[in-house]
Amino acid sequence: MTKEKDKIKKDEYEKALSAYSQAMKPFHKGDYKKADELLKAFLDKHKSEKEFVDRAKIYLTICGEQQSKEKVQLKTFEDYYQHGVFKTNQEDYEEALKLLEKAREMKPKEGKILYLMAGIYCLKGENEKCFELLKNSIKLDKYFSILARNERDFESLWEDKKFKLITRMV
Repeated sequence: MTKEKDKIKKDEYEKALSAYSQAMKPFHKGDYKKADELLKAFLDKHKSEKEFVDRAKIYLTICGEQQSKEKVQLKTFEDYYQHGVFKTNQEDYEEALKLLEKAREMKPKEGKILYLMAGIYCLKGENEKCFELLKNSIKLDKYFSILARNERDFESLWEDKKFKLITRMV
């Protein structure tokens, strides 16, 4: 009977661990609304796992605080650029591209915008758009050629002939 109870307890613990891990994924990506929903569902189902319940409550509080913060007021080129970098790091590529387009409107000849956008399109698997933007960023500043050859975001293209041609690696 004790082995059976231990097995049930272990199974419940593993289910709780899995549910907690799933709730934390959107939290780490900055999707506080989704994390909030998953943490509440976790707390409803796994009240007996004290170890996780305490942590979940803390993260639930953080989610609430993050969601209640006012939206960031973006005004300058640098605001849009930095927030675009932030969204890129969160893997929210569509939002990042929107922000970077706004920054690009403010400074159309700014190579770092084109370079970052090229990296995003590469990560999205849109290589032709990536090549176009990368080429234009390198025209504005040759330094981006060196960066691209070492940037992990472009790793999938490092052996591509067109990438080598654009970055002068042939």
